[in-house]
Amino acid sequence: MDTLGDMNLFVHVVRTGGLASAGREIGLSPASMSARINRIEEHYGVRLLMRTTRSVTPTEEGIRFYEACQRVLAEVDQAKLQLTSCREGYAGPLRVTATFDLGEQHIVPVLDAFVDKHPDVRPYLFLSDGVVNVVEDGFDVGVRYGVLKDNRLVARKLAKNHRVLCASPDYIKRKGTPQTPKELSDHNCLVMVRGNEPLAIWHFQTDSGPQSLTIHPARSTNNGAQIRRWALAGAGIALKSFWDVRTDIEAGRLVTVLDKFVSDFTLQGMTGNADLHAIYTDRRFLPERTRGFMDALINHFNTLDPSSTATRSKP
Repeated sequence: MDTLGDMNLFVHVVRTGGLASAGREIGLSPASMSARINRIEEHYGVRLLMRTTRSVTPTEEGIRFYEACQRVLAEVDQAKLQLTSCREGYAGPLRVTATFDLGEQHIVPVLDAFVDKHPDVRPYLFLSDGVVNVVEDGFDVGVRYGVLKDNRLVARKLAKNHRVLCASPDYIKRKGTPQTPKELSDHNCLVMVRGNEPLAIWHFQTDSGPQSLTIHPARSTNNGAQIRRWALAGAGIALKSFWDVRTDIEAGRLVTVLDKFVSDFTLQGMTGNADLHAIYTDRRFLPERTRGFMDALINHFNTLDPSSTATRSKP
């Protein structure tokens, strides 16, 4: 039994006051309308309409049923509207995760501008330098360097990226510029910690081939933004993604060292290079707000770096 269809039919009959007129609106013959009404009454075991050759009027039970049908159909229409607006419009929750440094410098401004433009979007931003499970933690978009190995995820490239060793001019003035990776042993190195494990093996390319160097950190933390702040304060040399320190390098607050030796390292569970990606769950119906936010991210990074290969395309 098509309950909602029968409710809709009954509402049309009561509103128009006749089976024939209601049938014309719905696209059914008078005979079909009569058969449907009979079936509804038999199903509920109550007479809902008083029918004569000239008119159709609801019984008391019919009036109560009509009012209930109106409420139910209105709720259904509202539910459809909400689903449609969430799918096709810029409305509803938007859960985003990013690393601390990248999030504070780039994702927050883009997210704020996006919500200002689309005030029905309700953002939640989770900043973490640890590995975040986008699927299980229910995030719509994750912004990360590299690509996580997870066949449930799709990645859209936001921008080219590479890693740099950098320090403040004041630190370089005090400690000197290292000329080879081995000279880092004479410097204060600032090391990231992920999952309680220091990322203390730094990889380089030398004339004799790849070289890995174990770093003894002068300072370490699980917060990439704090690594950057220490570097700016002259505390030592940091290994950072270029986008985390781009504005500091351009402003002269940080300078890079050992540029010809630096080689991007690959973390366990990661594939590809250090390029910046937006990652999201592989699902057929992606909310329009999610698509729109990712396009806003791509526009942001393309504006800062026109040479980026990131493209604005439908996932």
